[in-house]
Amino acid sequence: MADLSVNMCGIKSPNPFWLASGPPTNCGEQVMRAFDAGWGGAVWKTLGEPIVNVSSRLGAVDYVGQRISGLNNIELITDRPLDANFKEIYEVKKRYPDHAVVVSLMVETREEWKEIVKRSEDAGADGLELNFGCPHGMCERGMGSSVGQEPKVLEEITSWVAEVAKVPVLVKLTPNVGDILDPGIAAVRGGADGLSLINTVKSIIGVDLDRLVPLPSVRDKSTNGGYCGPAVKPIALHMVAALAREPRVTIPISGIGGIGTWRDAAEFIALGATTVQVCTAVMHYGYRIVEDMIDGLSNYLDDMGIPTAMQLVGRAIPNFTEWGDLDLNYRVVAEIDREKCIGCQLCYIACLDGAHQCIHTRKGPCAAYHGESDHGMNPRVTVEAPIMHETNGEIPEYVPFVDEAECVGCNLCHLVCPVPGCVTMVERPTGKAPETWNERVAKGL
Repeated sequence: MADLSVNMCGIKSPNPFWLASGPPTNCGEQVMRAFDAGWGGAVWKTLGEPIVNVSSRLGAVDYVGQRISGLNNIELITDRPLDANFKEIYEVKKRYPDHAVVVSLMVETREEWKEIVKRSEDAGADGLELNFGCPHGMCERGMGSSVGQEPKVLEEITSWVAEVAKVPVLVKLTPNVGDILDPGIAAVRGGADGLSLINTVKSIIGVDLDRLVPLPSVRDKSTNGGYCGPAVKPIALHMVAALAREPRVTIPISGIGGIGTWRDAAEFIALGATTVQVCTAVMHYGYRIVEDMIDGLSNYLDDMGIPTAMQLVGRAIPNFTEWGDLDLNYRVVAEIDREKCIGCQLCYIACLDGAHQCIHTRKGPCAAYHGESDHGMNPRVTVEAPIMHETNGEIPEYVPFVDEAECVGCNLCHLVCPVPGCVTMVERPTGKAPETWNERVAKGL
């Protein structure tokens, strides 16, 4: 079996699966149960001057029958006494010496940072994570994302910690910025040993239309919160990859955002993350999801012939490039399997109304098939329904067909089709050598 152990800027753990700072790491009893389930590390719920949280705190987006496609929270940092947290950190690390225990921190002044760093190290922390990402509540007090959005401030505070810390320092970045490179590079300049991202996205999850109060409501009012869960994964993947391919970012990355399966984890690792942190999926399904994540990643690495998880880190980065470097002469077209088609017409409707009008039906108001025009503004060429000669019969009337000359390979039909393998995108050689936009510009074309 593949070796899943990792080394994140000097912090070792038996596998790359860490719990992210949040409700699942609120106390020692939780973290110990998580380690028993198989988690390789945990980032303790953010410590600082204990605050008072509100009730209620969570809201969610459900989509097409899936609960919590996205989760919003207005919960702040720990509301438990620091003494209690440090005592439990000490106990956890004593009982689980081979697991990674990272402590998330958020305070204001230089002296407060110095003091809480020392207390965290005395409790046995393997590393520190500076929370510069929280987009609600704490940022209104000059902490959290208000630091993460100001590279100079982020760099300065990071340097305060780096000067006194004896264990690795990770900086947790906010996605609520124009360019993630600015705070990431500032963290490197400040002396960070690693980066964690993304924290939550500033959001309002919805509105109670009966009471006209945003959600989640605290009596008759609410505020913006932090958005996380499966819906933010694409944002997180991009930001992790952007930092991983940046030459000025010379420190490892812990990826966060919408991770709930081994496939999610593998994607983050391939795009440059050394470890992955999970929160929302654990809140939804519990600690034991890590069992499938461990088995799945191990099997994937074995199938790929990759002996260690560390050797997967960044393997997809060479294939992540700018739009101007993509091959303009590569072409794919849609192909519909008539044996699998159920006649739902979703591909036809999506292409007609939302794409490039290249999928047609043998019956119905299809301008191209009937040789008509679209309200006289977009004349179309008459397209004859193809015959499946190899089967000695015509395609059934309910099966749409593709006018390949008009297909631009946008993938929409493939994405909306409810039948696996029915609509596929197949390559059609153009006979032209690869050429990019940047190459055309260089040639003066």
